[in-house]
Amino acid sequence: MSARENAPLGSPCWVDLMTSDTDRARAFYGELLGWECEDANPEFGGYANFRHDGELAAGLMAKEEAALPDVWSVYLEVSDAAATVAEVERRGLPVFVPAMPVGDMGTMAVVADPSGAMVGMWQPGTHPGMTRWMEPGAPGWFELHTRDLDAAVGFYREVFGWDTRVESDTPEFRYVTEVQGELQYAGVMDASSFLPPEVPPHWSVYFDVADIDATCARAVELGGAVVMAPEDTPYGRLATLTDPMGALFKLHQ
Repeated sequence: MSARENAPLGSPCWVDLMTSDTDRARAFYGELLGWECEDANPEFGGYANFRHDGELAAGLMAKEEAALPDVWSVYLEVSDAAATVAEVERRGLPVFVPAMPVGDMGTMAVVADPSGAMVGMWQPGTHPGMTRWMEPGAPGWFELHTRDLDAAVGFYREVFGWDTRVESDTPEFRYVTEVQGELQYAGVMDASSFLPPEVPPHWSVYFDVADIDATCARAVELGGAVVMAPEDTPYGRLATLTDPMGALFKLHQ
């Protein structure tokens, strides 16, 4: 869609993958989405950036504990990570990673929202976050599945400054988007009717692709799995997959 120097404050600005096999992740996403991966930075625990056509797309890091899941995480842009964490603490919510400078690149933190979903925040320094979005090979959409839509939406409005719009409020489909003017940046779905008891509320990332059916087939060839086959929706053609290590991600055409 366009270059993206910075996300609007409060909006998703970065995603990264915590994985049990960084080498295989590099190969899988490289083949699947056309990404190149920078060399791991030992100064920051081996963290590395994926790029697509030279533009920042996502991050990659190795799991420090085997018991942790392989997972994609979403980060929201903030102007003051320490102050935002303090507001989360004031509300009595968990802070998993306190505001932590990452060299001159920026400051990160990871907290929980009232519904129990983990969400990161990023205060940019020299690292702006993703620099392309909503085009093939780039992140295209970010979505929270929650069992308490009202509490979650209130939290993101009050803590991250979201403006929101109700897209649907029927018993079958409750969905709210974060908006800036006419543009939508993230969605919150009431998943209480279909989220399995063992699955916690969570953020998901969608990657845009030119041919979702061919991409799903290629993912399987590369050792991934299709959890939900491509289907047509009012928002485009969507699919849900896992990479070879089990990390869940979604595709959008």
